[in-house]
Amino acid sequence: MNLDRYNRQILLPFIGEEGQKKICNSTAVVAGCGALGTVIANVLARAGVGTLRVIDRDFVEMSNLQRQVLFDEQDVRENMPKAAAAERKLKAINADINIVGIVTDINPANVEELIKGADVVVDGADNFETRFVINDACVKHNIPWVYGAAVGSTGMTMTIIPGQTPCIRCLFETAPPPGMTPTCDTAGVLGAVTGLIGNYEGAEALKILAGRRDAINTRLYSIDLWSSEMHQFKIARAREVADCPCCKRRNFEFLEGQGASTTTGLCGRNAVQINPRNGSKLDLQEMANRLQGAGGLSNITANKFLLKFNAPGGDDGTGLEITVFPDSRAIIKGTKKVADARTAYAKYIGA
Repeated sequence: MNLDRYNRQILLPFIGEEGQKKICNSTAVVAGCGALGTVIANVLARAGVGTLRVIDRDFVEMSNLQRQVLFDEQDVRENMPKAAAAERKLKAINADINIVGIVTDINPANVEELIKGADVVVDGADNFETRFVINDACVKHNIPWVYGAAVGSTGMTMTIIPGQTPCIRCLFETAPPPGMTPTCDTAGVLGAVTGLIGNYEGAEALKILAGRRDAINTRLYSIDLWSSEMHQFKIARAREVADCPCCKRRNFEFLEGQGASTTTGLCGRNAVQINPRNGSKLDLQEMANRLQGAGGLSNITANKFLLKFNAPGGDDGTGLEITVFPDSRAIIKGTKKVADARTAYAKYIGA
């Protein structure tokens, strides 16, 4: 183990050589490799995390380059999966550590295997349903994880130590209904705020890996980088006060699939139907108005029965036709791949 490259980190009294050795012998999982995940993975690879698993279901697009710091135009030209592109870049940054890019959709069926043996899981996901699945799995297996999210110019993060701090369901018992939360593709995002939150998440993960749990942030941290407003919410008592279905009652609804959306391939139609388990009643005209500002979308039409629009992507590259119904159900035509359909749903409808 060559510690010389980490000399500037070892000089920090709260890490030191002992902490650095712990980091080098640790395993971290980055769940999602977009705007947050690329920053997190970059921080952890350069810090010397011994084994780094980077998981993502999506491919690199030109619009990603504004904020997703591990990718470049060559990745777009090669149509590289984000996890594979990240693995390639990170290995060029630090060849001494074990970096594994995994191209898959994180879901109840595979999440426990994906995080197996991890010392920390760090959130780079793009939707609440995936975060709730991760939360269930981490609480069940007593693995610390760091939540983070960013859209527009705002971001927030909190650190979860199962059995000690509130979990995400102590604060948000249910995931926000589809269509109720903005996404980067519909509301935009300031690259600087994803960098800030991603670096913050990476620092929290390093505290855990270096054995310095005493230093973790015990509050929900929120910032609007454009208005320079910062807030820290005291949440320590939330676990005591809330009758949390996850960390109190150990009812892992999302891990068992009870709270998750269902996906169905439509026979003979090159399409996937997504049916949220707890879908909300959508205002389709309002959603249509919101989508008008999203880049790359076309043919946006809505009536009281359905909303329909075309989006980039598809198995043959000719695009997707997305139809959304008032009960949040959607049919994504142009792909048979569940992961691609879920990505499109998260981008444009939100979850």
